Amino acid sequence: MKSLCVYCGASNGHASVYADAARDLAQHLVDHNIQLVYGGGNIGLMGILANEVMRLGGEVTGVIPQLLMDMEVGHMMISRLHVVKDMHERKAMMAGLSDGFIAMPGGIGTLEELFEMLTWHQLGFHAKPVGLLNVNGFFDGLLAFLAHQENEGFLKPDHRALLLQSTDAANLIHQLQHFTPEK
Repeated sequence: MKSLCVYCGASNGHASVYADAARDLAQHLVDHNIQLVYGGGNIGLMGILANEVMRLGGEVTGVIPQLLMDMEVGHMMISRLHVVKDMHERKAMMAGLSDGFIAMPGGIGTLEELFEMLTWHQLGFHAKPVGLLNVNGFFDGLLAFLAHQENEGFLKPDHRALLLQSTDAANLIHQLQHFTPEK
């Protein structure tokens, strides 16, 4: 695994545990020589994660739409920053540059990106691992809802199993590295 795309908030959240988790994930990415691919922002958890990977000597590739670049949220101090036309191009490029995906705490955009990668995997558009870094129980409600979907017959167990999860960055990276897609 050479690169991981991380989806996370353009906010820090209210608790310092989220920023700490971003720095911890950065350390594990660098320790495993895994390049960070992310949304290219310099704010919130995105900025913390990118800054820490760079500080530790890792590689960071950001992908940001022109509209957000115009709002001056693009991170100019990373290894590479691709400025693209729109969100569709951004997500496609990020997916193409990545060997797997992690969602950290974030807002609606983070969830949308997470579920798009899960959907693409479910439909066979890619076979890359997708994981949740469940910091401070942030995704507990979501995981309960996915179990409810499965119990109600709207989510197949094998599709539910596509979403790896851990509260620990090292463990999640290990799961992603050893993920074997169904044939």
